[in-house]
Amino acid sequence: VQLVESGGGLVQPGGSLSLSCAASGFTFSRYVMNWYRQAPGKERELVASIASAGGSTDYADSVKGRFTISRNNVKGTVYLQMNSLKAEDTAVYYCNVRVFSRNYWGQGTQITVSS
Repeated sequence: VQLVESGGGLVQPGGSLSLSCAASGFTFSRYVMNWYRQAPGKERELVASIASAGGSTDYADSVKGRFTISRNNVKGTVYLQMNSLKAEDTAVYYCNVRVFSRNYWGQGTQITVSS
């Protein structure tokens, strides 16, 4: 299993960013995909999840209405569109999948929200 995130960077408060996670090594269309984040000094937290067929999504309360998770099962890619970014969204963002009871993680991508 390999997960490769891209799209991080520096953005001003109120701005937008889009993350991508290219997956390989497993049957992508069969698994729930997740985005987590970890801020300095804090535990890693679940930000958003999307069901295997893409019809059902779930979000942390802190990002509801601002973030949108989506997936393309043909491309084997999951996305996170982040709008109205706040300073408290600053963190390393990780793509995640659980396959056969084992968690797999991408390398992470840094998002910094600052003026």
